[in-house]
Amino acid sequence: MPLALYALTAGAFGIGVTEFVIMGLLLDVGADLGVSTSAAGFLISGYAIGVVVGAPLLTVLTSRWPRKTVLLALMGIFIAGNLACALAPTYGLLMAARVLTAFAHGTFFGVGAVVATRLVPADKKASAIALMFTGLTVANILGVPLGTWLGQAAGWRSTFWAVAVVGVAALAVIAWAVPQDGKPEQADDWRADLRALARRPVLMGLLTTVLGYAGVFAVFTYIAPLLTEITGFGEAAISPILLLFGGGLVVGNLLGGRLADRALVPAMIGSLVALALVLLAMGPALHGTWTALVAVTLLGAAAFSTVPPLQMWVLSKAEGAGESLASSFNIAAFNLGNALGALAGGLVIDSGPGLGWVTWTAALFPLAALAVAILAVRLDRQRPAASIAAHDGRSGAVVDGTATLETAR
Repeated sequence: MPLALYALTAGAFGIGVTEFVIMGLLLDVGADLGVSTSAAGFLISGYAIGVVVGAPLLTVLTSRWPRKTVLLALMGIFIAGNLACALAPTYGLLMAARVLTAFAHGTFFGVGAVVATRLVPADKKASAIALMFTGLTVANILGVPLGTWLGQAAGWRSTFWAVAVVGVAALAVIAWAVPQDGKPEQADDWRADLRALARRPVLMGLLTTVLGYAGVFAVFTYIAPLLTEITGFGEAAISPILLLFGGGLVVGNLLGGRLADRALVPAMIGSLVALALVLLAMGPALHGTWTALVAVTLLGAAAFSTVPPLQMWVLSKAEGAGESLASSFNIAAFNLGNALGALAGGLVIDSGPGLGWVTWTAALFPLAALAVAILAVRLDRQRPAASIAAHDGRSGAVVDGTATLETAR
């Protein structure tokens, strides 16, 4: 893999830390700013909303820029947002700073995924995307625990100062290692990009992402009470157990990229099946100590094994036009799934059958995503056949995003 991909990974690492580290600092932030822990928790929701809104907005606004310029500008926003978080004197300003920082998130991963696929041969594109997303998984394993420790030891603001420094380093590496590129294709007409986004295959790909990841966060949001109240672990054991989850993320992410490079559709279908099976098995597994540890590790692996295939699927369905926008929207779709899953899990706990049913409910989401994906594949296979028939015996070629079907006179 080229060095430029590791530059993108460095940027992904910084963004991953700033997204998730707030979870470990909610008590500190709430005490310092005089708000409740639940109000501090809205800083997570505000970030997710910033990703959903910022991803398409910034992608459209920067559509005429060279992609390297876009990445550097986004890292600038990221640095400014973290500095604003470190300096925020009130809860309202901290929320605004979090939303500003989140604006860089979706577009960075969306545009970065397109850049990553341009840096490697065709048979390595999904692996390139997986390598970039490894920065996000490593952030969960190393960056978030270190950031939480620093914030608890030296004050929560010190964590955001440190993340801003990571952003400066990532910006410098991207500026040095990522090659210059010209203006993206179709850049002069963002309306054409939106029309490409409105294609049925792209929309079905985005829906698959939302549903698939809703299942992950329906469980992960409540992983601490699941492990303490059902399995019986002490609170001190949660952080080490989450290291197992993070290790699973790394393995699943890289494996998903390799499998998607070999066969995209089977990798997408297989990863969703694996995620559904893990969530179904997790309910009974949580009642045993060792089985719970295995289940948490497998959840991490299954969760991120879906990321490269889903991202590559949406890119392939964009078919060149509007791929940066489609890629950014898919990042927004992951975050929308996060919010939907957390909401569904909360409803099951507060208004439904209770905590023990969260994993069973979560499994319904990847099963629904699997149904959408299978339908999308079947419709895609019907489209080339219809196009071939339309040629009425004349020579032609039909492209379905991954393969070309040719007919002779």
